Amino acid sequence: MDTTKTQDSAEPEGEFSPQWGESAPKGGRTVLNRVLREGNNVPLFLGQTFVNSLRDVGYSNTTSAVCEHVDNAIQAGATEIRVYFSQDRGKEGNAIDVLVYDNGKGMAPHVLQVAMSFGGSMYYQNRAGIGRFGVGMKTAALSMGPVLELYSWQDRAIYTMTLDVNEIGASRLNVILLPEPRLLDNLPSQISTILCKPMSYPKDASQQDVFASDEDDVAERLFETGTIVFIPDCDRLTHKKAQTLVDHATREMARIYRKSLGSGLNLYINNRRIEAFDPTYWMPNARHVRIPDLIETRSRLINSWPDIQIPLLDGSSETAPVSVRLYMLPIEAWSGLPRKVQKNDLQIFEDHLVSFVRNGREVHIGTVKELSGGRHGDSAWLRIQVDFGGELDEAFGVAMNKQGVRPKKYALDAIREAIRGDVARIREKTAAFRAEHARKASKAGLTEAERRANEADAFQGKPIPQPAPSTDEERVVLEQNLRHFAIGLKRDEETDEQAYERIRTSTYITVFKHDEFWPFYHVESKLGKIVLTINSAHPFFSKLYEPLAGLVSGSATEPDDLSESVDATAETGGSGRLVVALQMLLLSLARAQSQMLVGDEAEQRQMVFDTLGREWSGNLKTQLQML
Repeated sequence: MDTTKTQDSAEPEGEFSPQWGESAPKGGRTVLNRVLREGNNVPLFLGQTFVNSLRDVGYSNTTSAVCEHVDNAIQAGATEIRVYFSQDRGKEGNAIDVLVYDNGKGMAPHVLQVAMSFGGSMYYQNRAGIGRFGVGMKTAALSMGPVLELYSWQDRAIYTMTLDVNEIGASRLNVILLPEPRLLDNLPSQISTILCKPMSYPKDASQQDVFASDEDDVAERLFETGTIVFIPDCDRLTHKKAQTLVDHATREMARIYRKSLGSGLNLYINNRRIEAFDPTYWMPNARHVRIPDLIETRSRLINSWPDIQIPLLDGSSETAPVSVRLYMLPIEAWSGLPRKVQKNDLQIFEDHLVSFVRNGREVHIGTVKELSGGRHGDSAWLRIQVDFGGELDEAFGVAMNKQGVRPKKYALDAIREAIRGDVARIREKTAAFRAEHARKASKAGLTEAERRANEADAFQGKPIPQPAPSTDEERVVLEQNLRHFAIGLKRDEETDEQAYERIRTSTYITVFKHDEFWPFYHVESKLGKIVLTINSAHPFFSKLYEPLAGLVSGSATEPDDLSESVDATAETGGSGRLVVALQMLLLSLARAQSQMLVGDEAEQRQMVFDTLGREWSGNLKTQLQML
């Protein structure tokens, strides 16, 4: 085997010889060795490695990367933007192509060439728009795939350029120059096909508004000006299926671009038009206003501060205004809505407490303890929107790729000082409502644990023995027995009929009893019902059950980890789920005992269970008293 190295590829010997990895660009290795060996001028950027490195800039997900292209389209004045995740099952490995079309003002050939360069921007450091640095389009595209194809036209003259990471990495030129854009007669067939055929998802073709009827119609349908960004055969997407990518992008972009959508922007993802989603529930044309049977469709604007002055830099005398708006969701009207509506349609319990909007585009949403307090059931019903201009990017720590904010302390302090009194009042009002609602809910109807245990019975391996009357007379007797049984278990403020309906429709019944001599729990099986009695006199109740229930109702010290409402008719949050899980732990124990109380050994087993309950209760009492 010939092991002789070429002059260009031979690595220089010595202490500082490069130690490159196996996958490093070969062209870059050649150029670097040549520079080290011959002492040539060193370029500021070694293009072969620099472009490869930019593939790892670090977008948190595919949607964030695609948003860079949507941002550029909006800044170019587009009124229609179409995003495609095209997955052709005929392609090897079901590879996904990403395409973004817009009808913005397009780019002349020389502008297109500048736009394809790193740092080339027509808006560099213009803080009035969305982009600032002329890097986002390239880094976002390369974070998804190794090839970027850019098409742009004015007066329907289509020019194109390609950025290919592998091709650049193989180049042995010291300085890599961009080629001249190429003039095309028509768009490539691969792109025209995406624009004129329904996508594989959404599966319902009636949901898709296809751009053009056929490939010949694509050229006629194109506006006088526009741009297409095409990333074929993507190898670094967040998800492997187009459906998941579409659903995630739809959910995020509906919120991120809500202001543009509300102002008339037509945004499509896989041919489906996107409706604005407003996490503050204030926009009159947002998606939530069309939820069926939603009587109250708007939140309440508690207060607004249109001109909070924030220093551009810490200690600077130069300031810029921030607008802050504080909303409270209509808890009285929405707390009783079905769980699907609350969680999926309205997304009440998503982490949407504080939204930062820069020049009309949301750059971050989530919990900001300094402004909203921690994630808690009492804060789930408030919303804060902070609007600011690009001149405050340093104060709010806006990154180049617009993924999140890292506000400086002086910026948060100025906002908190203005809003904290109103925020505290919303939280107090919410806590009072939730406590009262929980109190009323406990007086009638099934508990959350009882309801869920009933639902789970359909999946249990062994059924609970149920009475099986075979005659009308037996059915009448069973009903009478159930009514007497229900009256004995009736809750305060519950009528006899309400108690009967609750007992009749549920296999599981939870009862609280205060008795110093009872174990901390007791199980009784009667008439096909499982009755779990929890003893409120036992330390189990005072040291574990009651503190958890207190967190849920809002009567205990406020924790930081509650993220959702915990009403009986709503989605339970962190501590709410713990209470339900604890109840279901005991209900499952009660069910297991009831399953075993059949046959000739039932009486003997009941004695064993009673003994176990007493012994376990005594041991638990002794241990809990050490807390």
